[in-house]
Amino acid sequence: MTRGRGIAVRVGAKTGKQWKRGRPVPREPSTGEDGAPVDPLRITRTVCRADLKAVGEVRKALRELMRQGYGTGAAEVAELLITELVTNALVHTDRGAEVSASLAATRLRVEVRDYAACRPRPYVPTADDGTHGRGLMLVQALADAWGVDSLPPGSGKVVWFELDGGPA
Repeated sequence: MTRGRGIAVRVGAKTGKQWKRGRPVPREPSTGEDGAPVDPLRITRTVCRADLKAVGEVRKALRELMRQGYGTGAAEVAELLITELVTNALVHTDRGAEVSASLAATRLRVEVRDYAACRPRPYVPTADDGTHGRGLMLVQALADAWGVDSLPPGSGKVVWFELDGGPA
């Protein structure tokens, strides 16, 4: 997973141009903090511990990414699921998280890395739980694929999901 605070969003679709007062204006390719080109079909974000405001920012970046040709329904599902995974990482771990999403012709893959080794497990909440505990149940029910990948000791884990789709 790539580290960084940059959010890559494709501008001007396939033209690589920004629009200003009705005319296309050539622009330089987007670059990350290290000066390397940014992939327009991928977002990466480092979210600091307890920064729950960042959840909305990640969701917005994913929405912009999904405008590259996925239908509204798939984008809404993706926003819900990324919200659940990022919130879980921030609420249930002591450190921040790294989020990445990549868009392919027929598949979206979202990964949320945190630094806790314990593997999350979906469970059916009781009526007394309110809205607590439903996040992974939603991921399990709505994603086309999902899982948890353990990293080397002390490095945490990656919780991911994939949605099939493509051009709307």
